[in-house]
Amino acid sequence: MRPPSPVLDEIAATLEPHGILIRGVVNFGPGEGPLLGDGSLAQAVVLLGNVGGSVWPTFAKWQKRHDGPDPLDAWSKTLIRPLAEQLGAAAYFPSDPPWQPFQQWAMKAEGLKSSPPGILIHPQFGLWHGYRGALGFPFAIENSPDEAEHPCESCAEKPCLSACPVNAVDLSGFDIPRCHAYLASDAGKATCMISGCAARKSCPVGVQYRYPPGQLRFHMKALVR
Repeated sequence: MRPPSPVLDEIAATLEPHGILIRGVVNFGPGEGPLLGDGSLAQAVVLLGNVGGSVWPTFAKWQKRHDGPDPLDAWSKTLIRPLAEQLGAAAYFPSDPPWQPFQQWAMKAEGLKSSPPGILIHPQFGLWHGYRGALGFPFAIENSPDEAEHPCESCAEKPCLSACPVNAVDLSGFDIPRCHAYLASDAGKATCMISGCAARKSCPVGVQYRYPPGQLRFHMKALVR
């Protein structure tokens, strides 16, 4: 449940209609936060992102009218940057330097851990979620951090380790070059590039949040770009 806070209410009212949701809050100790626009350090960041296909309907319509590289990042910025200005906050994006530790923030905010395919796994949403940006503030924000169990630890069968057709996923990590080589092959173009990563889809957690077909194809194209 989203913690009560006027600034969180304003963020939610502005972004939720577009499918960008508050994914958590991280409060920082002295000297820990990222830089704000005035050179001081943020005392809190609010993580923003998608759950399942929450952003897809609005983004897909926007994309039809806009050309250019990194369209999902560009669309996210058209929504988050004006809100940051309105709130007197700093906007951070995974695609922009200086690179911010979004994965570390997510681990702190939602108690998440990594999965064999390399994606942070959520106990409810599984591997079907993402982070589109964050807002930094010069004050702490009331927060109730999530306490999440690591679903992989209680998953006995671990189907993600056997679902990849080229064994690019194992407990030691995700073999990106092997994955990309397969995706560039005729077999890869006929399977994962169309229907999504086989290892990711095999995860039994959060299957009801699986991305719709268009979003699956969009992310696969972005993976090999």
